[in-house]
Amino acid sequence: MEIKKALITAAGKNQRTLPLQTLVDRDGVQKAALLVIIEEILKSGIDEIGIVIQPRDQDSFRAAAGAHAGRLTFVEQKEPLGYANAVFTGRAFTGGNSFLLLVGDHLYLSRAEKGCAEQLLEVARAENCAVSAVQPTHESKLPYYGAVGGLRIQGRNRLYEVETILEKPTPTVAEEKLMVPGLRAGQYLCFFGMHVFTPTLMDILQELHQRTGDRSGMGLAQALQQMATQERYLALEMEGNRFDIGVKYGLLNAQLALALNGSDRDEVLTRLVELLALQVRLQ
Repeated sequence: MEIKKALITAAGKNQRTLPLQTLVDRDGVQKAALLVIIEEILKSGIDEIGIVIQPRDQDSFRAAAGAHAGRLTFVEQKEPLGYANAVFTGRAFTGGNSFLLLVGDHLYLSRAEKGCAEQLLEVARAENCAVSAVQPTHESKLPYYGAVGGLRIQGRNRLYEVETILEKPTPTVAEEKLMVPGLRAGQYLCFFGMHVFTPTLMDILQELHQRTGDRSGMGLAQALQQMATQERYLALEMEGNRFDIGVKYGLLNAQLALALNGSDRDEVLTRLVELLALQVRLQ
């Protein structure tokens, strides 16, 4: 499987400015969240990057990308018709090829030598099929994520054959349809915000568009469920963590994680201990 392009979705009404927020990376360098995502992609060996944005957002995204702005192809989502439509909007850029997909409101921090995108691409190429990164997630977080159910592949501790996909299920529905043997009670495999998809996904989204008569009727979970019936579709439990910068304190949590895994770790820990000590004295 050849995977030469990456697509970032960043056109959501409430998410479009999130990749433009500034933080400090693990090397102590101040940069936009978008640039951190771009560097994650480049580290994986992919250098053709498309970004789905709202009209008139090109200049701000180009500025946030810094020296890598020239690598970007901008794809405008003309109407706010949802996430599946945002992915479908990138079909001309992906050009009938397999592609890496990332969301623009997540940052990723690997716990392994290889980056998160690197890990995912390695498995997709080896297995020659679509693979979604997932992370065991407590049921209290289900309202924020899509989730999958399936069976662990024998001899592969972190790899699952996907059978069921649901978008933001309730705990009751998840318990009924998404239980995965081997996970702790109350935990489910939720999307990590990073996928490798084959051209089949775009074909299915095209079919859904034609069937519904307008693109607002498309749902990504519905498309993925159909894809799972047509071809092999796996989920990889990532050796890393995702940080949703769109939730309350999301950017702060991402910043702390980057800082605690970077060159200024000791300084950051010292400041945190001082803050905790101050809070204890004030109580």
